[in-house]
Parts: sequence; C-alpha cells; structure tokens
Amino acid sequence: MISFDEAFDKVIQHTQNWGVETVDLLESTDRVLAEPVLADRDFPPFDRSTRDGIAIDFTAFEKGRSTFQIESVLSAGMPQKELSSPELCCEIMTGAIVPKNADTVIMYEEATLENGNAIVKSIPKKGQNIHKRGSDARTGAILLRPDRSVSAAEIGVLATVGKTRVSVKKLPKVCVISTGNELVDVSETPLPHQIRKSNALSLYAALSKDNITPELLHLTDDKKTIEENIVRVLQQNDVILLSGGVSKGKFDFIPEVMKSLHVEKVFHRVAQRPGKPFWFGVQKQHNTQVFSFPGNPVSTFTNYHVYFVPWLYQCLGLRYPKREVILDQPIRNDLPLTRFVQVKTHFEKGKLCANPITDGGSGDLASLSKSDGFVCLRPREQEYEKGELVSFYET
Repeated sequence: MISFDEAFDKVIQHTQNWGVETVDLLESTDRVLAEPVLADRDFPPFDRSTRDGIAIDFTAFEKGRSTFQIESVLSAGMPQKELSSPELCCEIMTGAIVPKNADTVIMYEEATLENGNAIVKSIPKKGQNIHKRGSDARTGAILLRPDRSVSAAEIGVLATVGKTRVSVKKLPKVCVISTGNELVDVSETPLPHQIRKSNALSLYAALSKDNITPELLHLTDDKKTIEENIVRVLQQNDVILLSGGVSKGKFDFIPEVMKSLHVEKVFHRVAQRPGKPFWFGVQKQHNTQVFSFPGNPVSTFTNYHVYFVPWLYQCLGLRYPKREVILDQPIRNDLPLTRFVQVKTHFEKGKLCANPITDGGSGDLASLSKSDGFVCLRPREQEYEKGELVSFYET
C-alpha cells in the first residue's frame, strides 16, 4: 500500500496525448484549443465611436468654435464618410466609423442640437470617445493561445476572425464498467438482495461535463465473462473506468484478470479513506489506462475527482484548478492515512468556507447529493483547526 501523494504522482506520470481534430465552431465549446488564433486584421479594424453624439475636428474647437452645422448622420455598418469642413460636424452612433478629418466625439449629453446645429456645452478632450484602430490587436497578433478551454468568450473571438472550423485536442475514448451480481438496471424493481446501478451512471454524468460520452458496460462477477469483455474494451478505448471488483473478496477478479491480459499494475491499494482498494494500471500494447475504483459509491466518486479529473486536465494541457477552503470547525485525522471528508461550502466575508457533513461511510450514496466536494486531510497528530486552509476537490 502506498501513500496518497505517491499514488497521485504515479497517476499523473502516465498522462497521454490523443492528438488533434478539427470541429465546427460551435462544437468547440468547452473543448481545448490546439492552435494559436491570430488576428486576421486590426482590432478594431477602424476608428470607431464609443458613444452616440457628434464627431468634430478638434482644431476647430481649439480655435474657438463651439457651434457646428450638422452635415450627416452616421450609423454602425455605414462606409466611412468625410467631414467636408472643420466648421461642420456629423452625428455619429456607437460603433460607427469616425469620419475622415474628425478626431473627437462629443456625447449628445454634452451638446445641444437645434436648427440643424450642434452646440458644444462642455470642454472636450482631443480624441475622446474613440476606440482607435488596432488599439486592441494588430493584424497577425496572437489573440488566443493553445491549451485553453474554449468558453463563450473564446467563441466570440473565433467568430470575429472567421474561424468556422477549429482545431481542438481529441478527447479519450472511455468505457465505464460496473461489476457485481447484485446490480440491476434503473428501470427494474430490485429484489431484496439487489440494488440498482448508480456508480456507472454517476461517472457517465461526470464525464459528460468534459464532453466525453463513454461506453457503458455491466459485467457480472464471473471471471471468464470479465476477461472476455475487457479484452475487447482494452482494444477499443483509451481509458477504462471500473467500479467494483478490486477489494479482497473471493469474487473481486479485476486485479487477476488485468494481470492475465498483460495490463501492468502501477499500484493497488492506497493509504486513504474512502477508496483504499484503488487499482491503477496501463496496458502498453494499446496504451490504455485503467482506473479501477472500489465499488462503494463514495469511494468511486472520490477517486474519480481526486485522480481522474486532474489526470485528464494534465493530458489535455490544462492547469487543474487547485482550490482551498477554510474549515468552519475542527477535524481530527490521526489515522495513518489521508482522509477525504465530504463538506458543504458557503461564503463568509468573501471567503470560501466548509463544514463537514454527516455521512454513513463510503456506501452512503445519498450523502453525495448533500456535499459540494471533499477536503483532503493528510495524517497528522494535531487537529485540523477551525479557520485552517485545506485542499478542496469540487464535485
């Protein structure tokens, strides 16, 4: 049995790269960008007004002119016009191109319009209320760098430069496998000795948050059946997430089957609670990573968020967001293992705080819906005090 920190480091050391693919613009949402995105022209591409008002030549105001005859009205989308004389002005709307020979925009609120004239009521500053051409980015400048998640903001940038197709990191092919004779489909009414499948569906939903749609498979506790199915799954997937079959029971066949299929064990059993029987290995022939979690719901859920999610981020070139919370009450962990304690979070004076929730152990599925994540408490003699900052895994 190894420590949590050793286990985590070993998982991270086995990161993968699944290549790149090109997808339609809107399909790139929440994917990881795999190419630099360059400005195809200056941004903004012209001097644009940032206010509704009038556009003037500032030199005329400097020479004492405060009343300007209005010669035209300019709106966004119109080609650039020209101010034909310093004694004149143009009405201009937000987003419109500033006319040639004009260099200052005065808001309507700072002028009076009457009888076809605009009378300036305050002292303007030269160049005010104009978003200058190229002030955001010049042609060829890098607007977006690779290895960032594409959110709504990035979609806007991609659209602005005309990227109808986007190069993104490929996601892994994943198979989620549940094991156990006691499990029946959600639609069935379980007998007294049975329970409905839940772990696999929880993992399916968690993976969907990262745009991964896994294959779902359930296997009974029969060694031959498990072996026959996993042979195929290893060949067709980049990652296998298993739930159950890794403890010390007589029907926990997963470690034995993995050995027979030449899946190299990296480690088995971690000094942590919950999730101690966690098994991790690699099938080098097909370069398939195997995360085999204990079957108790809280154990599966914990190990998925503590190990798999940071590993996936690393594989995709993303920085996993390390978070911390302030304990709202003391917690003791004098056991020789790392504890992951479910907590409910709240903000207090702008700081994220956490209270442990009461649960019935790693089999208490209902407790997961009451928590916001887990705090990580490494073993130590002294109590974790109220107000102490600790690592937090959001779920």
